[in-house]
Amino acid sequence: MPDDITPRTSQTSKTSNEDLTRLLTQARYPRSNSYDARWVVENQMGPNALWLLEWLAPALGLDTLRPCARVLDLGCGRAMTSVFLAREYDVQVTAADLWVKPDENAKRIAEAGFADRVLPVHAEAHDLPFAEGSFDAIVSIDAYQYFGTNDLYLPTLTRLLKPGGRIGVVMPAVREELEGDEPPEDLKPFWDPGFWAFHSADWWRRQWTRSGAVEVETAEWQPDGWKDWLLWSEVCAAESPYAWMADMARDSVDLVRADEGRTLGFVRLVGRRK
Repeated sequence: MPDDITPRTSQTSKTSNEDLTRLLTQARYPRSNSYDARWVVENQMGPNALWLLEWLAPALGLDTLRPCARVLDLGCGRAMTSVFLAREYDVQVTAADLWVKPDENAKRIAEAGFADRVLPVHAEAHDLPFAEGSFDAIVSIDAYQYFGTNDLYLPTLTRLLKPGGRIGVVMPAVREELEGDEPPEDLKPFWDPGFWAFHSADWWRRQWTRSGAVEVETAEWQPDGWKDWLLWSEVCAAESPYAWMADMARDSVDLVRADEGRTLGFVRLVGRRK
């Protein structure tokens, strides 16, 4: 990802706001449908984070996402997920990210009307400046795969949860664990070494269980998640105001079209601190 994530070019929109809204309105994501589609496209940094969070939330449960609960949004990007959590569940959110400056997120959060409920901070996932037991929940959308594959990481992270608190993550994944040192033949032209951090739901369940830090309550593959990934990538390839992000979206279109859900998709995991 570029160090500078400001727009490199001013790309003229190819789709009206009304048509964009119609294109991105999905019956299974009623909460996400209420957000301005142009705002979501302009602030995206990967697969549609609001869709992924809306899929995760029921597994976390309303007893976790209760009003005034303290939630760490780890790897929040441009804080769309943080705004979503504050707006939809009336929780207090700490929006932590390494790549996006807190001042930039603070402006975005204030414009959305949630400056009193979302606090942006700059933090690296291995050096989180929070006390033990600070949060009722930890959420991470399309980020945990960057730092969570280390077997020793989860116990360090979950110490930030209150006893009984939950961690919930959604990330790109593989349907079944890949064998050998080569990607599937149809994906070789598109494969990035970073994709080796994609693992199956069973792999993540085993890793989290073996950590002894949490009781795993959910570890599952998203049915047809690749179709959402493809639609979103197609839209962003055409509509993103960021040249580098539009290029990344076009790469994703090629990748997901070649695979058609045979290998790639998303998993969600929820664990409860013991």
